[in-house]
Amino acid sequence: MPSFLSEIHAFMYRDNTPQELNEEQEASKRDMYERMSPRGRRFVDRIGYENWDPFQKPNDPLDIRQDATKRTTQELVREFLQLVGKSDSYSNEYARGALQAALGIVNRDETVRGTFDFCLWYADLLRREGHVKPHLETMPR
Repeated sequence: MPSFLSEIHAFMYRDNTPQELNEEQEASKRDMYERMSPRGRRFVDRIGYENWDPFQKPNDPLDIRQDATKRTTQELVREFLQLVGKSDSYSNEYARGALQAALGIVNRDETVRGTFDFCLWYADLLRREGHVKPHLETMPR
């Protein structure tokens, strides 16, 4: 396994959408909080009672999450790096950047989406003004 895969933290796989609780769940949540030890309460207080989700959904396994093309993060990175490897060698940092971008796309991370949109706009700007770098011309569309 490549070394950059060991740097993936668990939070990268979390679905950060807040869960809507019904009245019964809210009462159960309050009851759990009141029966907690002082140490457990300090943890909840630190993250905020409203942000605390005792009914948190389990994370999807990495191999099940797919993008719009029905590819997993691993498949996207492998295809991309195979394509790049044919035309040029790449560093571990380059591969790590590709992995982080793929994770962000598959997980629908708004930060990566903004970066992606900017890169598309910038590549178009370079093309229109005649500043296209040679390696951009060889990439498939």
